[in-house]
Amino acid sequence: MQSPLGPISVTETDGVITALQWHAGPAPETPLLIEAIHQLTAYFDRRLTTFDLPLDFGRGFAEQVRRAMAAIPYGETRQYGDLAREIGAPAQAIGQACGANPIPVLIPCHRILAAKGLGGFSAKGGVESKVFLLKLEGAASLLI
Repeated sequence: MQSPLGPISVTETDGVITALQWHAGPAPETPLLIEAIHQLTAYFDRRLTTFDLPLDFGRGFAEQVRRAMAAIPYGETRQYGDLAREIGAPAQAIGQACGANPIPVLIPCHRILAAKGLGGFSAKGGVESKVFLLKLEGAASLLI
């Protein structure tokens, strides 16, 4: 799909979304991929605030971090330290797990901020894309 941040493609494996990538891909052919594109389109049009898709959260520590990110409501942010305290891990490890998130936007790693500033964003466009997504969600007033 074409998003405000450029082309996006979504990957499905065994009935769950496993990746969102910042490049054009083949047209969605399964009902799940078609629904994912519909939901992403609605999100970027500000008509959807919660995704309802089966996602691969990974396993172990990565799963803990991704589920914690997914629990952050639309338009809200948390700091790496908040997730670190919630999960019981160093903030640096939380940052690394956020950077390794294979399903950005759907698992909203853009809602995680540094204690002083934005922190990073590993998706195409880097921090500028993170700011765009936060503004889209109305969280711009939370930016430091």
